[in-house]
Amino acid sequence: MSDTYTPPKVWTWETESGGQFANINRPISGATHDKALPAGKHPFQLYSLATPNGVKVTVMFEELLAAGISDAEYDAWLIRIGEGDQFSSGFVEVNPNSKIPALLDRTTTPPTRVFESGAILLHLAEKFDAFLTKDPAQRPEMLSWLFWQMGSAPYLGGGFGHFYAYAPEKWQYPIDRFSMEVKRQLDVLDKRLAETRYLAGDDYTIADIANWAWYGQLALGRLYEAGEFLSVHEYENVIRWAKEIDARPAVQRGRMVNRTFGDPKYQLHERHDAGDFDTKTQDKIAPEDS
Repeated sequence: MSDTYTPPKVWTWETESGGQFANINRPISGATHDKALPAGKHPFQLYSLATPNGVKVTVMFEELLAAGISDAEYDAWLIRIGEGDQFSSGFVEVNPNSKIPALLDRTTTPPTRVFESGAILLHLAEKFDAFLTKDPAQRPEMLSWLFWQMGSAPYLGGGFGHFYAYAPEKWQYPIDRFSMEVKRQLDVLDKRLAETRYLAGDDYTIADIANWAWYGQLALGRLYEAGEFLSVHEYENVIRWAKEIDARPAVQRGRMVNRTFGDPKYQLHERHDAGDFDTKTQDKIAPEDS
């Protein structure tokens, strides 16, 4: 970098900060407009987008349904974060942090709001006693890897992803700094997965669902087009694990839900019934110009 930034004594908000998400980033919380959220017929109402954090939850729902838990039926409503849907009054009521995903559990009276993807995974897993390790002694390991992901992924997304893919200019220092950290994280996962089939041991759990959405998809070349840059081929155990999970039909369905980008055949903008995955219905929901 040729120029050095000298921070002012007091930081002030400059609304035109540049970058792909400049129009939705702001230093204050709360609603910007009044708009109620839609609601469907199912017990669970999910408001989301198929970012890695959103994919965690739709994969979880599809896994629950694939396991025969019909009480986990859900409606998945699209939240277009680039258009500011997350700042509507209805969304802020479900998630005061204005981030996807947000869940309304209507099996309780009054309905229970759940926000933060890890909290949603844990809420559903405990509610249905599913995708928790069968060995009680491994529960702390499962929770450790779940919360490891919640603490680590911001360095992958908001750190590496931002400066590598979305920042208005390419600066070497932040790209080097966050590339180093992401590779360290991949090494942490790779060493663990050299010891066990899944992160908590022999059981496929919410820890795998959470981590796969970020690090599994990174290893498969789906995040930021950065696979070659980060030499993800070096992490053979992560790739083995990522491919095994990717082959699960519920995972394949879950990563399609609320997806508005990429190949239209992998998009399902909203999901209200299992039949929405049929090609004819999907084509109506995912138009060719998406």
